This record gives sequence, C-alpha cells and structure tokens, in this order.
Amino acid sequence: MNDKPFFMRDAWQFDPDREPAPGPDAGLGFNTRALHAGFHPLRSVPDFRSFVPPIVPSMTYPYEQFEQIPDPVYGRTRTPTTAVLEERLAALEGGEACLSASSGSQALFNLVFTLTRPGDNVVTSLNIYGEGYKQAAAIFPERCGVDFHFVEDPGETASWEAAIDDRTKLVWVETPSNPALFVTDIHAVAAAAHAKGVPLLVDNTTATAALQQPISLGANIVLLSITKFLCGNATVLGGAIVGPEALIEDVRWNTTEFVGAVLQPFESWLTLQFLETLSLRMQRHSENAQKVAEYLSEHPRVERVNYPGLETHPQYELASRQMRAGGGMLSFVAPGGIEGAGRVVDNFKLITHAVTFGTSRSICMHPATITHEHMTPAEREKAGIPDGLIRLSVGLEDAGDIIKDLDQALRG
Repeated sequence: MNDKPFFMRDAWQFDPDREPAPGPDAGLGFNTRALHAGFHPLRSVPDFRSFVPPIVPSMTYPYEQFEQIPDPVYGRTRTPTTAVLEERLAALEGGEACLSASSGSQALFNLVFTLTRPGDNVVTSLNIYGEGYKQAAAIFPERCGVDFHFVEDPGETASWEAAIDDRTKLVWVETPSNPALFVTDIHAVAAAAHAKGVPLLVDNTTATAALQQPISLGANIVLLSITKFLCGNATVLGGAIVGPEALIEDVRWNTTEFVGAVLQPFESWLTLQFLETLSLRMQRHSENAQKVAEYLSEHPRVERVNYPGLETHPQYELASRQMRAGGGMLSFVAPGGIEGAGRVVDNFKLITHAVTFGTSRSICMHPATITHEHMTPAEREKAGIPDGLIRLSVGLEDAGDIIKDLDQALRG
C-alpha cells in the first residue's frame, strides 16, 4: 500500500513508451485466471481455510501498531473481498491493477475527475453509452470546465488525430458500442493517441475480456460495467477501471476515498462467483446472438440489423481481427419509428423489456426513449440510433425459443 497522504502523491503521468508490467497471473490461461486470480484457498486467507473467497463486511481495519498503517485501512479505499475481485479483473484484462466502483458510470466519473482539470478536454465519439454521453455533454463541461470533443468520423484515424490537442488528457473509445454495435479500431486509435502523448481508454463492457483484450491492442486503461455480462444475471450494480498501478492508486486515493460510492464486499463476492463462468457464458451468448442476428437479417419486417458477427456489418473484418466472437448484444430497426418499436416490444412474451443488458435471460430496450434520450435527434442519427432501433441482449435460452418470440412479436 502507498501510505503517503493524498496531498503528497505525485499526479500520474502518462508515458506512451512505458510497457505495462505483467501481473502475477500473466502466465495462466484466461479460464484459469477467471477461477484462481487473486485467491488461493490456503495461502490467501490461511485463518479461514476456505475454498471460496470469504466475504469480509468490515468497513474499518484495526491498527496493530501506532505507526503501521493497515492495508486495507478503511472501506472507501478497499476491502479484502473487493481486493480479490480487483486482482482478478486486472488479471483477466491483462492490466497491472484495478479499482472497482459502485457502477460503471461512477468508475468513468472517478477516472475523468482524477485526470482532468478545468480547461482540459477528453476526445471521444457519439458511439458511447447514454449515461457516459450525459457526463460528456453536460456534467463535466458545465460543472467542471472539462470539454469533450466528439470526433466527426470514428471510423477514420485522421478524425481522431484532428480532435486531439495540447489540452487533451484522455481518448475514450467504446467498442463494440452500445447500442449500435459500431466497432472502433483500437490499435489505430491507440497509435493516434500515443503519438500525441495521450492515453487511450477502452470501454470493454459489451465484449468483456473473454472476447476482446484492449490492452494487448494498445489501450492503456479499460472501463468495465460489472453490472452487465461480468455479473450476467442483473443482481449486481458495479463498475471498474483497469490500468497502470500508479494511475489506479491515484484514482483510489485522490478521488474514490473522498467521493465514496464503492463496491461493497457482498457484491464483490457475488461477482467473483459469476466470473468463474464468464468464458462459457460469453461463448453461449455469442452463439445465440449469431443465430438471432442471421434470422433477423432475413426477416421482411426488419429494416437493419447491427451485429459484428454478420458479414454485412460495416466493420466485420475489423471485428473478426479484434474480437474472438460477436458477443451477446445486437440491435435491429423495426419499421414505424417509435410506435413501431413499441408495438414489437409490447408483443414479446419471452423477451423481457427492462433497462440493462448482459443478463442470462434475453432482454430488450428502446435507446431513443431511454438510455440515449439526452442526445438530440441529429446526434442519435449520426450515432446510428434511429427511432425504430431496439437493443436486444441475447440470453442463454435455447436460440430457437428466442427466435420464435421475435417472430411472433414482429408479425403481431
């Protein structure tokens, strides 16, 4: 633990030439890390002799000696259970360290709040999740004096290069994007950012580390919503950032410790259990989504399907190089705008209408009226979110049953 008072800490400085140090589990395979990283039944907590990581709900930790600061020291910095989760997430993403938060949006806020000062800016695109857009378009510019530059063409490296200036502190990409499934070239954008001495943040929520490894492609920081596929069943609200240890500890001690909003031990423990099956679940999500996408692409009452696994997807070749599979989320456009989308959603019998994705059960949502309502119509059109777009998180049911429900809803 870094025991310097927060006001004595040096601000994290990005070095584009610095190679990240390999984590302690770097030599293990992905599935092995998902089961073992951060905890050994006998060595980690010998007093417990537990096969499963224990839940330690204490929010404060006693000092053994007056001058010896314990680690952990207080629940706003970390807890033993959360420490195991953070080490495991860092191992899965191939990063040095991890810091959890009470949600993905909180993790993003803590990172940007730590890195930027009034007059600075962040470069991103309109291909970001709705709550992130709200932070970028209103909260940070109006309340913190930090601007967000939205690139004109996220598919062109030159567009990213043109948006970065000498006050840019971060470049932020979400790929595949929610809900239009736009795929951004991580390696190309990383090179553009690094050429100007700026780190790259990649939101890996939709793909997860099971399907995509942004750090291996040049990203410096990874943003995660634990709430989605990492949890997988809508029981946990949480988020995390993975990146260089110096940056993670900067955020931990200079922001998180004071704003709070941390992931609690029980939620951390639940997530650890769910991560053990992440690879298996993402494989099944992807297989089902591929079948559903192929079905919808041939349906006469569907105007467009967005899914990286379809050869008709504009970034199909890039997705094939960058991802192991297409993932568990797609979107499609129903005719008739908002009213047409509403009729389809109301007709579903198996698929649930609710605000999240990445659940074991299939779930749908209408972005234009819920998650992306803060965007102007012109911005939604530019981001590929027409009024008839329905986001579908394809679950782990039998694919045939999902397709039957879609068929009857579209024809109803």
